[in-house]
Amino acid sequence: MSKVIIVTGASRGIGRNIAYNLAVNGYNVIANYNNSEKDAQKLKDELKMQGIEIDIFKANVSKRNDVQKLVNFVIDKYKKIDVLINNAGIAQSKLFTDITDEDFEKMMQTNLYSAFYMSQEVIRHMVREHKGSIINISSMYGITGASCEVHYSIAKAGMDGMTKALAKEYGPTNIRVNSIAPGAIDTDMNNDLNEEDWKKIIEETPLMKKGNPIDITRCIKWLIEDEFTTGQVISIDGGIVIR
Repeated sequence: MSKVIIVTGASRGIGRNIAYNLAVNGYNVIANYNNSEKDAQKLKDELKMQGIEIDIFKANVSKRNDVQKLVNFVIDKYKKIDVLINNAGIAQSKLFTDITDEDFEKMMQTNLYSAFYMSQEVIRHMVREHKGSIINISSMYGITGASCEVHYSIAKAGMDGMTKALAKEYGPTNIRVNSIAPGAIDTDMNNDLNEEDWKKIIEETPLMKKGNPIDITRCIKWLIEDEFTTGQVISIDGGIVIR
């Protein structure tokens, strides 16, 4: 059986590109969504027209019960989970002093708690199989921090910390855990950036261009098949963060 892969937040943006391309490449993909049912169904229908079947599954992955339902569905159907891609996330730009408790909690729940819950539920099954790969979609701001995105930066830095800790804890059971830290990627999450914003970002990027979701997907595909990379935060950002 081909690898079984869960992609959270898969109905739009980077997640959609990941789910689509992995399915086209013959993997068994479970595309998770929460609010964007029409987009998820469109993804499923588009692939079906090519003779490719995927599962779409509604779950709020910031809630433990929903996570358990999603994981149980996959185990019941496929008996295993080979790869988890924690992609679900939101962004918000606000002055630090304007961030409310509700803003902060929602950011942590969506961007960090979801990855924690998904990883914890999935890893129980990976341990039994003595193999697996978890790939977290983080951000360059988890590394550098971002003005007016303090809560977002905190969540992504937490995700990177979890990546490194899990890699150490579960390396002996042949489970690899890595983060991908995208730079400025041309998706609807960045729709608030105007032409001048993009121009400034491009000027600060050594490769002098913005990224596309496929750039992230190419790294995902490599990490799925790789056998000797773990605990890494891999920057796919055109060189805007060079350490």
